[in-house]
Parts: sequence; structure tokens; C-alpha cells
Amino acid sequence: MGKSTKLSLAVAALILGTSLVACDDGRGGAEAAARQLASAVSGLDVGGVAFDGKDAAAANEQLKNVFASLDPAKPTVEAGEITVDGENASAPLTYSWKIADSDWKYTTSAAFRKSGDKWLTVWNPASLAPDLNDSEILTKGTRSPQRADILGAGDVPLVTYRPVVNVGIDKPQLGAADPADSAAKLAALVGVDPAGYTQQVKASGAEAFVPAITLREEGRTVTNEQIAAIPGARAIPDSVPLAPNRTFARAVLGSVGQATAEQIEASEGKLTAGDATGVGGLQQQYDEQLRGTDAVVIRAQRADLTREQIQSAATDPRRVLFEIAPQPGTPLKTTLDPRLQTLAETTLQDVKPASAIVALRPSSGAVLAAASGPGSNGYNTAMLGQYAPGSTFKMVDSLAMFRNGLTPDSKVQCTPTLNVDGRTFKNAEGYPEGSLGSVTLRDAFAHSCNTAFIAARDSVSQGQLEAAAMAMGLAVEAPSLGADAFLGSVPAEAAGTEHAASMIGQGKVLLSPLAAAMMAGAVAKGAPVSPQLVLNPDGGAAAAGTASGSAAPSAQPSATASAEAPSTASDKPITAAEAASLADMMRAVVTSGHAGFLSSVPGQPVGAKTGTAEFGNENPPKTHAWIVAVHGDLAVAVFVEDGGLGATTSGPLLKAFLTAAG
Repeated sequence: MGKSTKLSLAVAALILGTSLVACDDGRGGAEAAARQLASAVSGLDVGGVAFDGKDAAAANEQLKNVFASLDPAKPTVEAGEITVDGENASAPLTYSWKIADSDWKYTTSAAFRKSGDKWLTVWNPASLAPDLNDSEILTKGTRSPQRADILGAGDVPLVTYRPVVNVGIDKPQLGAADPADSAAKLAALVGVDPAGYTQQVKASGAEAFVPAITLREEGRTVTNEQIAAIPGARAIPDSVPLAPNRTFARAVLGSVGQATAEQIEASEGKLTAGDATGVGGLQQQYDEQLRGTDAVVIRAQRADLTREQIQSAATDPRRVLFEIAPQPGTPLKTTLDPRLQTLAETTLQDVKPASAIVALRPSSGAVLAAASGPGSNGYNTAMLGQYAPGSTFKMVDSLAMFRNGLTPDSKVQCTPTLNVDGRTFKNAEGYPEGSLGSVTLRDAFAHSCNTAFIAARDSVSQGQLEAAAMAMGLAVEAPSLGADAFLGSVPAEAAGTEHAASMIGQGKVLLSPLAAAMMAGAVAKGAPVSPQLVLNPDGGAAAAGTASGSAAPSAQPSATASAEAPSTASDKPITAAEAASLADMMRAVVTSGHAGFLSSVPGQPVGAKTGTAEFGNENPPKTHAWIVAVHGDLAVAVFVEDGGLGATTSGPLLKAFLTAAG
């Protein structure tokens, strides 16, 4: 190739290159600037963006102030097609926010200006939200719908809005009065800690209303006149979700209170400070269903706008940018019978140790009452307690023995004592001598002969004992219950003294009062009882409850009732014929055993089984007192943690409950 040819090609390349540069309008640089801005706003941090005539740190501070009330939400921002006009360019920015469970989308425009060989972003608050000016920010307001009721049997409201008064010191109303003096007087009047409340009042701002207590309107003894006599004190009417009284099924139902910091953090943005939420029990488990969905409104407003200015304005000075309508919650339907629940609680009101009464309807599994006494100190002893069931477990023994060929009329040996591997077992104090020796299984059951049942350990393996328990619905899942519960633990393997202890409901055998009522209910029904407390667990997004048995749970009551591998229903459930034999023996406990006091209960004949289980290391040991009974289509378990003998402690409580239940 000649020199002239090479020169021509070089000139041609130069001309072509010059032409391309001339045609390049800077689109690539502008597009990069738009993408950088979109990414930075998505992260709510534009500190690294180059602005035209605006300090990046100042722009970043303003951006954070604009969106502060939407925290922790962040937008997803995408830049659209760039438009270039000489040294200027623009691009649409499409925003997508997740607000509650809704999507908020809008589009703004961003401007860019070329400076030398670099494209800079033109700061404009309107690129953050529609028509936003330099003095405005966004605010987020929420309003909760009325919380849904918790209903009992027949859809009777258990927890519903009831009138209350919020009593406190309204500091603007104090005038010249001493805040500490008023606080101390009000605290003494309503029964709260004077020192603590006085400190609250002193620490609060000059415009604050400082609540001292919320009183039910019905039955309150502190009058408005007494409150008004204290300078600055006020009683503000309100209504809040409440049960019929302060103690009604509280451990089961839970309560409603302000969301804690932990609950707010765990809610993933669904709860904010000041929100009401469920605390414990069904209120917490089904909080989302009961709470519904808050109304949400996002507004643009002047950053310096005060609440007083908003309230005094003829028209709202704020602009609504986005709004979500509230969705009311769905009432939670339960099987609790208000009359029987109240009766159970009244029956336990003077019992000092932890205690419980559970009543259910065997035919349907409906839990009619699940009461935990005042000695339980708010713990759900009725459903979550884990205790050795003592001789009530002889119902399970007897079923296992029936399956090995025995009948209520079979002869067994009842001796005063029995030695197992060096440990001596004996019958309860006062065991009748006339029921020692060769007696029927029915008689041994009626008088609760420990030695007769322990002696059967060689013919009833621990595995058979576990199978019989599962056949009666114990230590298995209860998918229809709809609430947390512990339904029993019976080890599959045990030997020596541990196996012997299992035969009298001790060792590692554990039941809750609910499980004990289910055991009795299986006899009345002639089949395992599947307990049910919540009728519409899928009425909203509820946390799943657990109701199961565990092979080796803690011997102490626990706030959880789950198991690593809960058992499923027995493949050989109790039959009607087996249940009839057990009913025969439970009736004998009343007609010839030590529960004769139940013979006077009106209505259908009562069948029962008492139980006493030793616990602790004291000498003599403390004992759990149990009794279970069937009365028509009613199965009841009564438990007292430190109660002596089942017949003498829990028995009278059961009689009082059954007699009044009618």
C-alpha cells in the first residue's frame, strides 16, 4: 500500500471520528447520572451524588427529613428513558413503596445539567414526591379500626368494647397547683404507687396528660367528683376491649395493651409505637385477625406545621398523596361458656396454691371452661400445666389391662406395700383393710390400690402404657384446639422403679388439667376426644397454636407446649366397649369408693377418679390433688398443685362445680 493510500485512510478515519463525536449528545453520561440518582434514592443516601448548585451533604439531610416518617420503609426507584436537550437532560423516576400490605407507586421527574464533561444532578424536592416543595416533608398517619370481639359459646361476646375512664393529671389544667402534690393525691385515691406516679408527672412535658389508671365504668367506686376535687386531675371517657371482669379467663384470652419495643421490632413494620396489640393468650396468638388492618394516609406538609395549626385551620393544610382504607378485624369464635367459666373461677377463688378446673363436652370436644385459680398468678395452669397425674392415670392402666384380657371383675392382688428394686410403694393413708387381698379390678380402682396396679407392671409394658394413653387422646396432637396447650407426656420406655411409678401416674408421666379432662371425656364419648377451643382459627392471619405431647418435656410448667416430634392420633383408639368398662369402674368410685360425696350431685350419675401425686424433696412430700369426673355430656378435671389428697381437696371443689353447673 502506498503512502498516499495510507494518508487517505487516516484522513477518512479522522473525519469519521469527528462526525461521531459531533453526533454524540452526551446521552451515555446522562443515563449514568440518572441511574446513580435512582440507586442512591433507593438507599435513601444521596451523599455520593454530584449536584449542580447543591451541597451533597445538605441534599442528603433534606432527603432523610422528607422520608423520615416512612421509616423503616424504603423505596425502589427506577430511572426511565433519558431526554437530552443540549447541556440539559431529564428522566422520569418511578417509585415503588411497600406501605403496610399495599403498594404505593408514583412517577416524578429528575433534571440533569452538563458541566464540562460531567453530568450533574439538579436538586429538586419534587423529584422525591409529586409536587413537593423545598419546605415540605412527608408524614405518615395511621388509624386502627375497632378491634374485633372474642366470642364465646353461642357467639356471646366475651371480650368486647366496654366503657372506661382514663384517670390522670392533665398538666395544662394544673394552674398554680403543685404537680407533685396533685399526683400524690390522685395516686392515693386510685391506688397506684404515689412515688412512681409523682415522678412520671414531674418528668412529663407541660402539655402532657399523664395517665394514672384506667377504670371500668361499670362498678367503679372512685367518682368523677373525687377526681375533679384534685387540681389538674381528669377522668376522660373511653372504651377498650375487655372481658366481663378483670379475671375472666385472662390466662386463656390474654389482654390488649400498647405494643412493646420487642413486638414492634418483630412485626416487620405492622406495629408502631402507641399501637394496641394482643398481650398473651388468644389476643396475642390471633392479634392480626382481631386487629384488622390500619388506615394509612401519607401526606405532604410544611416541615414546621404544628398540631395546633392543623387543628385550628378551616381546611386541612396538608396534601394527601396516598391512602389505605382500614379493614376491620374478624371476631374470634370460641367454645367457652361464660356461665361455666365464671362458675369455675368462682369455685377456685379461695384456693391459694396454683389450681385449675377444665370442663369440656365429650361429644364435640368443645372446651366450655378453662379456669386457672388466683394461685396460678396469671399462668394458664388449666391448659399449659405439666404435672404428675397420680392415680387418675389408673384409667390408662386399666385400659392397657383390658387389652391384655382383664375385665372389671378380674381378680388382682392388693397388698399393703410392694417392694420394687429396693423401693417400697404403699397405698394412701387410710386405705380400707377390707379392700386388701384378692379383690376385683373394679374394687382396686374404686379404692385406688397402688400396689395392685404396680403389680401389673410385668404384664403391662411401658410401651403398652404409652399406647393406651394415646388411645385415650393423650400425648398426641390436637389440630382442632386452636390454642397453645400441653396434652401429656408418657415415656415409651421405662424400667424398674420408673416403670412402677408410671403405673400410678408418677415418674415421668405428666398431664395438664385439660388433658385429664380429655381422658375422662374419652370414657363418656366411647372414643378419643379431639378438643376444640377456637372455632374459626383461619378467620384471619393467626399464629399457629400448638397442642401436643412430648416424649420428654420439662417437669416444670412451661410457657410453650410444643414437642420436637409430636405424636399423631393412635391407630387403635379406645372402643365403646372399653370405655363402658372404664365407666363401670369410675361409677364404682362414687358408689363404693372414696368419692361417695358425689352421689348427691343432681342429674345423671357421676363417674369419677381421684388422684394424689407426690412432688418435691420435702419429707413428707407435698402432693398434687386431682379428681376427674364425667356427668352426662360433661367431663371435668379439678387440680390443686399443693393440695393434699385428691378426694379431700379437689373433690369438694368438683362437687360444688357439678352441683351448680346443673
